[in-house]
Amino acid sequence: MIRIFRDVATAFQFLTRLPLNRLPYDADALSRSAKFFPLVGLLTGILASVVYLWLILHLPAAVAAILTLALLFLATGGLHEDGLADVADAFGGGWNREQVLVILKDSRIGTFGTLALLVSVGLRVVLLANLPIGRFAAYVISGHVLCRWTALPLGYALASARESSGQGARIARQISIGSLAIGSLLTVLIVAYLLRWSAWRPVASTLVVTIASGIYYWRRIGGVTGDCFGATNQLAEIAVYLCGVWHP
Repeated sequence: MIRIFRDVATAFQFLTRLPLNRLPYDADALSRSAKFFPLVGLLTGILASVVYLWLILHLPAAVAAILTLALLFLATGGLHEDGLADVADAFGGGWNREQVLVILKDSRIGTFGTLALLVSVGLRVVLLANLPIGRFAAYVISGHVLCRWTALPLGYALASARESSGQGARIARQISIGSLAIGSLLTVLIVAYLLRWSAWRPVASTLVVTIASGIYYWRRIGGVTGDCFGATNQLAEIAVYLCGVWHP
């Protein structure tokens, strides 16, 4: 039981900026804790929903959406946004595997990364401001749960694109079938409870994003890096919000 609590805490330590730095170091803790990534999404989704639904009582929807995202950036340290920007720069500017990996290691942001962030943040602001208010919390929480789930199948199926160690290497090909099953079950239960029969659309969209991005990473660089996990996370979150505003 203590180990489970430590793994949950490790998941929050990795994906948020909660002050949990006193946890004892365990080389296998991150891959083991990945099955609880959806629980981190559950908490951040609840936080975003509560903040937005309070702000919308006093501010225009777009302003409330911007402030809600700003709070989430503070809570997560912009971890996934950083990954999206790096991936956009690397895959947009690199012509071969070696060039892509070199650019991925560069901490500076380029034109492709800047444009990717602008599109990602802009889309999320517009989508959040236009989600049906009665189902806002359901879609936002589902989006945060599903986007964090994407690390599980990617980490199960793909090896690290680099031989050197890194956060991505601690998950890539390190996710066990048991962790994948537990994390997937948690995700499906949460999303199904929130969205009922509408759950299949965001679940299917997330699967498509995960499979498509995974195939792309494998073909371009032979695996994944930590930035790749972040980029897929962002794409999946946007895909879920799109389902919420889609008119059949």
